[in-house]
Amino acid sequence: MNLDELVSKAEDLFVLPDSVTRLKACMDDEASSIDDIGDIIAFDPSLATQLLRVANSALYRFPNKIDTVTRAIQVVGTRSTYDLALAYGVSQAFSDVDGQAIDLDKFWEQSVSCGLLAKYFADMRNIREPERLFVSGLLHNIGELVTVSVMPDSATRCQAFNTRVSPAELQFGVLGFTYADLSARLIEKWDIPSSIYTPIASIHKDENAETGVEEKILQLSYVLALDNVNPEIYPSYHNLKPALHEALSLNREDLEDALDITNLQCISVISLFNPNAFMLY
Repeated sequence: MNLDELVSKAEDLFVLPDSVTRLKACMDDEASSIDDIGDIIAFDPSLATQLLRVANSALYRFPNKIDTVTRAIQVVGTRSTYDLALAYGVSQAFSDVDGQAIDLDKFWEQSVSCGLLAKYFADMRNIREPERLFVSGLLHNIGELVTVSVMPDSATRCQAFNTRVSPAELQFGVLGFTYADLSARLIEKWDIPSSIYTPIASIHKDENAETGVEEKILQLSYVLALDNVNPEIYPSYHNLKPALHEALSLNREDLEDALDITNLQCISVISLFNPNAFMLY
């Protein structure tokens, strides 16, 4: 099955919640207000609960408890509210994926770790609405969940990466494309803003290729998360090439700080986006 066929199949299998689709239409309507956005969220109790959980989580660390949807939208921002609702909606779309072919807990740990690192570096660079990069990091590998559902044998083969063959190299060898390629194409098909899928599409580009700051941030976050979550395979910084962090004017100490801080955040944030964790927290 080629990339186009798999994307088409995924569109039929995985559908975003209606509230997320309506929220996007509202965001695209210049006449809509914060009250319109709040009403859409309020009519979906699970989405409203999720937004409040995120606003009160380690992702933000606001000093005072946020206990209404309106207040959450005010402090997080309308665009960031949509981005976070999108992240929740996508995770819910994949909530029924069978975890026999892959370790779903590790999948979400790496995804959340990548997202947190991307947001951390975006904050460092004063990039507006850094939640966009959190969402890109969180969703960069959903192509694996598609493959697990449609081509489980191929997904199992793609698990055999090691210090000699990277995950992306193995995926390309088995499938003819990478999970990030599939993720970006599916997100684009869902009519999600290009600011989310463009960095994902560039995640495996050569570190010296001409890419923007946001793409470089996601590339760096990906390799740090890959090594961080797979210590049984990779020593620290095994996949890191100096050009990745030097292009962002970061040194090794900056990376250590980023990993220390996001590792502490990761434990609680995983429970917000891993569908398997919703029943446990």
